[in-house]
Amino acid sequence: MKSKILSFLLSMGILTTKAQQTAQKATTMADEMRSNGKIFVVVAVLLTILIGLIAYVIRIDKKVSRLEKEIKQE
Repeated sequence: MKSKILSFLLSMGILTTKAQQTAQKATTMADEMRSNGKIFVVVAVLLTILIGLIAYVIRIDKKVSRLEKEIKQE
């Protein structure tokens, strides 16, 4: 039982270290994209995708509501 706890704590320590290294690399990449002005392109693409998904969900909801009304009337 002690060996399982020890191995769990050791693996958590290793994972935490790796996560911090990855976060530092991601921050560096974001800083570089921000300095080049490319971050705005990324934000624009993400907003376009998000707006498209929201519009799709709204359209599907309207269709489902219309079909539910038709079923209730019959």
